[in-house]
Amino acid sequence: MIRVQSLAIEFNEGRLRILNQTVLPHEEQWIEIQSVNQMIEAIKSLKVRGAPLIGVAASFALAQSALKKTSREELLKKAQALYEARPTAVNLMICMDRMKKTLHENFTVENVVKTAESIFIEDHGLCERIANNGAAFIKDGDNILTHCNTGSLATAGVGTALGVIRRAHEQGKKIHVYVDETRPLLQGGRLTTWELKKLKIPFTLITDNMAGHLMGLGKIQKIFVGSDRIAMNGDFANKIGTYSVAVLAQFHKIPFYVAAPYTTVDPECAEGSAIPIEQRKAEEVLGVSGSFGGSPSMIEWAPEGSPVYNPAFDVTPAALTTGWILDNGVFSQKDIQAGALKKRT
Repeated sequence: MIRVQSLAIEFNEGRLRILNQTVLPHEEQWIEIQSVNQMIEAIKSLKVRGAPLIGVAASFALAQSALKKTSREELLKKAQALYEARPTAVNLMICMDRMKKTLHENFTVENVVKTAESIFIEDHGLCERIANNGAAFIKDGDNILTHCNTGSLATAGVGTALGVIRRAHEQGKKIHVYVDETRPLLQGGRLTTWELKKLKIPFTLITDNMAGHLMGLGKIQKIFVGSDRIAMNGDFANKIGTYSVAVLAQFHKIPFYVAAPYTTVDPECAEGSAIPIEQRKAEEVLGVSGSFGGSPSMIEWAPEGSPVYNPAFDVTPAALTTGWILDNGVFSQKDIQAGALKKRT
């Protein structure tokens, strides 16, 4: 059995561990996953996150269950439960469809485990190709803006948008990254900064509403973001706030790129309006939770009973996107309009 390990997940002889992303950057805590239900909870609570990585993690949870001699019928039920764990990231659904295909057509415990391992290995390779394709668009001296977290904490490899930035840095280009805090969950402020610090890539953390100010000052030359689902017409869903960045980028004439693997492209989704948008708990907007004084607590800054609207994602129209950086190439608006995504799937 192959042992696989990345920055955020490890699967070895049936032992499955994930890096708990809810306690980063102050603590590197690994969680032992022992059941599909535990993995579903980890996905929903964002202990494991990132569209590609949750597909990988769910696949390993199913493989682990198969190693416990679970029946095919029960495994199919567990696969469907994992499929439904989060609604927007299509990678999870594509991975579960692949696992279910193995269960239906070629079921053995060994084949289920091999399918999960192949999903991990494939995602690692997809990230490498995305990074190589996108790094060509970064010039020496560029200041780059990114939103949310799209690196090795979100994938099995170097990442998507952050992988592009990382590859440019590895090529010796002197770059600087402005990191959107990415409210309300601060996945830019907590996670992207943690990765950039480890990689020794120069960065500055900003709140989301500072991005337009920096663009107006001419401080940003390129923007790279990731995606949780790309429709056939090029519209794409990403962490809430991405749409605002795209609008600002168009006004300031700054190139705006989305980077993602083919597993993020949904062949069943014609346009962005058909992408389901996850709604999350009001508590994420009403205040902040964490460990204060050594014990978990919640600081609320809104009046009690305040109504909250808290979508996890928004949809950026294709018309606002300069280029789509995929594993098999980079596509322009003209390419997308000519059906480039349909040809890929």
